[in-house]
Amino acid sequence: MATAIESAIQHANVLIAEAGTGTGKTFAYLVPALRSGGKVIISTGTKTLQDQLYHRDIPTVREALSVPVTTALLKGRANYVCLNHMENAVSDGRFSNKDDVKHIHAIKRFANRSLDGAGTGDRSELPEVPERASVWSHAISTRENCLGSQCSRFEECFVMKARKAALEAEVVVVNHHLFFADLVLKDDGAQDLLPACNTVIFDEAHQLPSTATMFFGQSVSTSQLIELARDARNMGIQHAADFKDLQEASGELDLAARDLRLAVAEDFAKMPGREVASREGFQEAYTNAQEALLTLREMLESQADRAQELANCMTRADEFAQRMAGWQDTNVEGYVRWAEAFSQSLAFHLTPLSVANIFQKQVFGQKRAWVFTSATLAVRGEFGHYQAEMGLMPPDAASADEFDDPFNERQVVTALWQSPFDYPNQALLYLPATLPAPNTPEHTEAVVMAALPLIEAAGGRTFLLFTSLRAMDRAHQLLQTELAARKLDFPLLSQSEGTRSELLERFRTLGNAVLVASHSFWEGVDVQGAKLSVVVIDKLPFASPDDPVLAARIAAIDAGGGNAFMQYQVPHAAITLKQGAGRLIRDENDRGVLMIGDTRLVDKPYGRRIWQSLPPMRRTRDAAEPVAFFAAGESGTRAAPVGEDSVAE
Repeated sequence: MATAIESAIQHANVLIAEAGTGTGKTFAYLVPALRSGGKVIISTGTKTLQDQLYHRDIPTVREALSVPVTTALLKGRANYVCLNHMENAVSDGRFSNKDDVKHIHAIKRFANRSLDGAGTGDRSELPEVPERASVWSHAISTRENCLGSQCSRFEECFVMKARKAALEAEVVVVNHHLFFADLVLKDDGAQDLLPACNTVIFDEAHQLPSTATMFFGQSVSTSQLIELARDARNMGIQHAADFKDLQEASGELDLAARDLRLAVAEDFAKMPGREVASREGFQEAYTNAQEALLTLREMLESQADRAQELANCMTRADEFAQRMAGWQDTNVEGYVRWAEAFSQSLAFHLTPLSVANIFQKQVFGQKRAWVFTSATLAVRGEFGHYQAEMGLMPPDAASADEFDDPFNERQVVTALWQSPFDYPNQALLYLPATLPAPNTPEHTEAVVMAALPLIEAAGGRTFLLFTSLRAMDRAHQLLQTELAARKLDFPLLSQSEGTRSELLERFRTLGNAVLVASHSFWEGVDVQGAKLSVVVIDKLPFASPDDPVLAARIAAIDAGGGNAFMQYQVPHAAITLKQGAGRLIRDENDRGVLMIGDTRLVDKPYGRRIWQSLPPMRRTRDAAEPVAFFAAGESGTRAAPVGEDSVAE
């Protein structure tokens, strides 16, 4: 794998590489990256992985190679303390609780230590203030409220220092959100890195389609309007107290935004734009919010020369007004218009039907190497779905004028390396023989009852992963009752009880826990050893057809003569299932059972395509065998493949 990546870097090719769990893909790309002699950007899926790569993996490889490579870690501005906002918050002293007061002073002490050279101002270096603490909103800047070079603390700014270090370094570690935010918003510094960059490496590249979709679209929400109204009012009081019209206009926008939220009754729902726009009273509320926003914008313009903060508010008002007008335009081609309701907010989205053409121009616009790697990119060993979704094919001759690079000289290479783990002996795939159809009311109960013998045989140590929050909550209730009735003293944890990191720490510490969870535990979760021995997945993870973006993409593929179910939905489900299944075997000594509670795996023709995308585990439908797997330490006899006689080729 390292050799393939080295070749891609040398020839400025595009490499799409799947490497199974345990392959060592981090070292496989770090060795050629650190040896390349050029500028390299490495993008990871999460800030946690970003920190691990920068603080642990890169130093290990750099020391082993004895290469004097300079490196830098760059995150979005919200990860760094803003000295100006922090000082203003301390001086203002308006906090809602004692914890905020305690935390803001801890942040100030941390910032002073960082200024003295003991840190970078990165909030991850201050664990004593929880990541979710509300006080952080007073101690960081946003793209909208940053004063830039006009800030009195500009020369000391942690964000500016991080960007400067990234520009000077040979290897820079970012994350996907930062990378794509910068491509679109040109804000957090990565766009300055790309022109000088020879190589871009994406780890956890399976996350890119959803991340790119998010950032290549545009959104505006009632909560953003309310925040703008609040900031404009506060800045008006501070810098234009004699201009009462500004405060009045701020209040009008706040009220109009809240009325717009009330125009939609649903909570936590996604709705097509046409449906929302046709509701009684909605259009009037939307127009009122637009007019209030434009009025506030005029007031801000008249006072903008009095303070940079007021000018920033005006810029935000311009941007939000443009987005609100764009959402109303029903003639925008290639985009899905939809709305999303939360408990306190209503968001309006324009999302691209496809990011392929947009991203293709980034990849082939200039001659540099691009490496995409993950444990889950291929479906049955083929990469066509991922390539089509991300536009990772050289442009055809008709598009030549749009590209500066002689793209015909560059290649797109795909490669796959299987996990070195001994899956046939380390793991068992179990599909219970008698389960109701996954869309029936009794399905969740049947999955829980089928899983209980495995939970008991494994001594707890189980993840139960569900495709919906409703099923997760129902399973949690059932398990509480059944574990007590069977006198099984296994701690029962639920995703709804805390953050993912908190629950994982408790799961590892307890050693015999049962965790019931949903989407947030399907990937990026690593529990090695016997503490996790069973993973139960209730259904094949098909995305909800009620999602407006998915519905529009399905309609577009079908209208173009394709088969959206086989071309889009089945590959997505296969990749997501691989992610969930990947929680089970994390090193060469792990053993465990993967139970999937969905008979479509063998009853439907597409089921074969899905289970053949999983690692080569032994397969069984016999309820006694997974219990024996734990009792004996090994199965003893090879299980019959699931559905080999019942699924058509």
